[in-house]
Amino acid sequence: MKKKISVLIAVTLMCMAALTGCGSKQTSSADKIVFATNAEFPPFEFISTNGVIGEYDGIDIAIVKEIGERAGVEVEMQNMEFDSLLVALQNGQIDATIAGMTVTEERAKSVDFSTPYYTATQVMIVPEGSDIKAAADMAGKTIAVVQGYTGETVVQDLGFEYEAFKKGTECVMELVNGKCDVVVIDSATAQKYVSDNKGLTIVEDPDAFASEEYAIAVQKGNTELLNLINGVVEEMLADGTISELSAKYIDAE
Repeated sequence: MKKKISVLIAVTLMCMAALTGCGSKQTSSADKIVFATNAEFPPFEFISTNGVIGEYDGIDIAIVKEIGERAGVEVEMQNMEFDSLLVALQNGQIDATIAGMTVTEERAKSVDFSTPYYTATQVMIVPEGSDIKAAADMAGKTIAVVQGYTGETVVQDLGFEYEAFKKGTECVMELVNGKCDVVVIDSATAQKYVSDNKGLTIVEDPDAFASEEYAIAVQKGNTELLNLINGVVEEMLADGTISELSAKYIDAE
């Protein structure tokens, strides 16, 4: 009888210890979360001499820093081609990816998305004085997009031919140098490129380009990490932190 009681006490103490550990702060089972991005998408992610995480800066990088601080875990950033992000995630090379990535049904089949943290739309960057006033005017024009970005998808859906580049800066340089007529890209990034390059302007067409939502992606079924990220993202949305970060980077000259 005493042996049974002793075992029961031991089991009870073990359960209490487990509950105490789980009841502290919201953390992942790992001490570090490895994020990956494509640092070619200002103002969301770019390389800077004064980055917020290593050499990386931008809205998304600042969000990652907040996740680390609020969840009490170390965060690491890796940089890779946009098309490689979800493959690396599925292969377990990284824990999460944040790269101004639009939530789509197709992507959601292979990864789990967090609560969306930003709403954007596609726009067209054209030279000042261009006769492109709407998406339909791109017919017969030389169009540049970033490979894998939503801009490529919408141009495909419109049935136009285009040339795809690895980086947004490459697309914009094609436009600046007169080698293309229009660049289709996300609105916030377009604002940054236009502010950095004289002679360019933005053309919007809400009827052709629907709004889209950005979210963080984690490996399919990684509920623990997804819940941790969602907890911080939802807190940042509620307290206005993400709005402040967006305004800070988008308005920066």
